[in-house]
Amino acid sequence: MIRVEALWLSVAPLDMRAGMDTLLTQVVQVFGEARPHHAYLFANRRGTRLKVLIHDGQGILLACRRLHQGRFRWATGNGSLTLSQAQFDALELGLPWQQLRNDGVIRMT
Repeated sequence: MIRVEALWLSVAPLDMRAGMDTLLTQVVQVFGEARPHHAYLFANRRGTRLKVLIHDGQGILLACRRLHQGRFRWATGNGSLTLSQAQFDALELGLPWQQLRNDGVIRMT
């Protein structure tokens, strides 16, 4: 099983044609380094595709997810954000993860 201790979200959109090496370079540029057991999330400009790069301490894993309807609710601005597990779970389902409180309840949409 892959252990993920921290989730990082890159705010800037990414060209989804990017492969593992390009994404690893992007991780180092945006986050400063690729730490073991950390996951780095990227989305395309339209918010319909998501890529996750995970450094498991031994190698790199790249996963992709595409929505056929709707969009991922992505953060705006520059730089990066950290996400909780609950926020990531909401994000990957297309829910408003920014509205989650510590108890995991969405109070507004």
